[in-house]
This record gives sequence, C-alpha cells and structure tokens, in this order.
Amino acid sequence: MTALSHGAGEPPRPGSASVPGSASVPGSASVPGSAAVPGPTSVPGSAALPGSAAVPGTATDPGAGTAPGVRVRDLTVVYKTPLGELPALGGVSLTIAPGTVTGIVGESGSGKSTLALSLLNAVQPPGRIAGGSVEIDGLGNVVDLGGDRLRRARGRHLGYVFQAAQNSLNPLKTVGKQLLDLGRSHEVDDLPALVRDAKDLLERMGLDGARVLDSHQHELSGGMRQRVGIMLALVLNARLVILDEPTTALDMITQATILRIVREIHDERGLTTLMVTHDMGVAAEVTDRLAVMYGGRVVEHGRTMEVLGSPAHPYTRALITAIPRLSGDTGQSRALPGRPPTLGTLPARGCVFQERCPLRMDICTTVEPPSITENGRTVACHAVEAPMTAERRKEHA
Repeated sequence: MTALSHGAGEPPRPGSASVPGSASVPGSASVPGSAAVPGPTSVPGSAALPGSAAVPGTATDPGAGTAPGVRVRDLTVVYKTPLGELPALGGVSLTIAPGTVTGIVGESGSGKSTLALSLLNAVQPPGRIAGGSVEIDGLGNVVDLGGDRLRRARGRHLGYVFQAAQNSLNPLKTVGKQLLDLGRSHEVDDLPALVRDAKDLLERMGLDGARVLDSHQHELSGGMRQRVGIMLALVLNARLVILDEPTTALDMITQATILRIVREIHDERGLTTLMVTHDMGVAAEVTDRLAVMYGGRVVEHGRTMEVLGSPAHPYTRALITAIPRLSGDTGQSRALPGRPPTLGTLPARGCVFQERCPLRMDICTTVEPPSITENGRTVACHAVEAPMTAERRKEHA
C-alpha cells in the first residue's frame, strides 16, 4: 500500500462526466433530468457473473455476517501546514444504513477521500483526526482503535479499493504472492482456501483466476487491476467496502463492467458499500443514497434519485447544471463560477459555499447553516432552511 497524498481534503483528480442530456448508450439506466448513463444491465462484450456458486463468507453462506451500519458524528480532520493546523473535514455527520450503497460526490478537494480514509482510521500524516467519532456496527468507534486491533479490522471487517489500483499493488510481486502476504498478515490459518476463494472471486468477475494470480500488475489491464483491487478488499470477507473512484481512467465498457460487478457483489454478499466519485452518472447507476460534499462539509444527503431529480442545495444544483450536454439545449449547461476552496481559503465564518452561491444572504457570511433533515433528506443551507421552517410552522398552526 503506497503513501497517500492530500490536497484540500483530498488529492485533485481529473474527472469524467456523465452528462445530463448527453447521448444515450444502449443498455443504460436513466437519471432524472439527465440522459441515459452506461449501466451494468447490458454491456456489449462484458462477461456475465455466474451467480450460482456460493462463496464462503457471502450472504448465501450460513457463516456470513450482517451488513454493518455506520454513524459518523462531528468528525474533524486537520492537516498541519505552515499556517498551522487547517481543517479538511469540519464537523461532518453522516449515517450510512446497513446494506446500502452510499455515494459521496463533490469537486476535487471537497474532502471525499479524507472522509473515506477516516472510516478506516487511515488518515496519513501530516493529517490527523482531531475530533468526532466513527461508529461501525461490530467494531465500535474506529477512531479509538489502534495497533493490532486496527490492523485486524482492516481487511477482516473493512475493505478499501483504491482509485488507481496499480498504486496498491507491488510491482515486484505477483498478485498471488501479495494475496499470501495479506493472508499471513491477518493470520489466516488455511492459505490454500484463501487462494481458492480469491480464484473464485476473480472468476465471478469474468477473469481467469489462476492466470491473474500468477501475473504481475504490469501484465494486467486497468480494468483487470481494478477487479484485483476489489478481490483483495473482499477476500477476507469484509462487510463494509469503500471504493475510491473505482472507474476513473477506465474506458466506458470497462467502467460499466466494474459498476455491474460492484452492484452484484454488494447484493450477493449483503455488504454496506461507500463509493467515492465525482461522476454523477456513476452515482445514479449504482448508489441508493447520495451525500454531496463541499469544503469539508456534507451539504446535502438523501435518496439518490431525489437528490439528482430535485436537488435542494444550490451547490448540488450547480454541479448538475455544470455537466456538459451533448444533445438538447446545450445552452442550459453553465460552468460553476469561481474555484473550490483550499485548506487556506476556507471561510473562517459562515457557510463554506458563500463565495460561489447565487442565493447568498447576509447571514451566510456570519453563521454556519445547520443541517436540517426532513423526509429523509438532509440539507445545510440558510436559503433552504427558511422555507422549510416556515412550512413546518404552518403545519403545526
């Protein structure tokens, strides 16, 4: 596993965009207000996953565990800089229901990867978790874990798939040797059984398991390496799986195949899955719920189709509007003005989105908006809070 670098909450990443109003792709799923997004339902040239064989530790196995719930409360992560310790996450609270696929979207630097790494208590220096808690069913508060307890939790309970799969693979060792290293580090007694499970997982993802385990990373394509990363995250029967930009830099066919694999394995194994992405189309295709992050805060969170179909926060609306259109009224696409804040340019007071918000009011520059939850949707915005509060007063009058 390589060292991880961070910018303002996460490393900047060039992104692919799934385009509302873009050209339709056969076999795709539709997104409210957008065109079809390449989906896992029918992908030309992709391999079908055999679904009949039960893998030890899966949802069909009697010994399988249950999907854990996750409760992040007031999580603060800071990074040491020449200007002092600056917050990459500022009091983030987020609940992930057991058995769901939750997506985290936002521009580069919004804190997505820092939040994901915090779930493993894996924030690297010069960063540190300065406050808050991450409660995971069956583990307790991950922030309090350390040493052998934390090492055993990673892999056994928590699986992580890195954005660039080659960065988590040793170029000097075959995949099989790295698998055995993983087994030994987690004190697996039956290593041959671990290899059999790994081969079975790879074959369920359309690969030749024996060939892949005998290969170095440079002998595998990008899509194959990404599937190897998924295998390594699942082979120890982790129940919470975190995927950091699993489809970045992959072609559309491979991307659709990876998304299909993620959804099918999630359902088969009864997992709780967190997916970090900047691609709204990917989020629409795979996730059940969607959290939108900006400046180290969760500004909106709710059911995916509701968030994308009727966004409440002005930042969510701006993200969707900024996606280029290839068909229809291309003039409806508008770039989001300004730039996302860095660690050093986050507003000291008020709303983190105030500099770019078209609905900015005086209160936005002095008071941080509270998170208001109604009908399963959470929004942190003064402009949204006022009408919601007025509506509640009317209902109770």
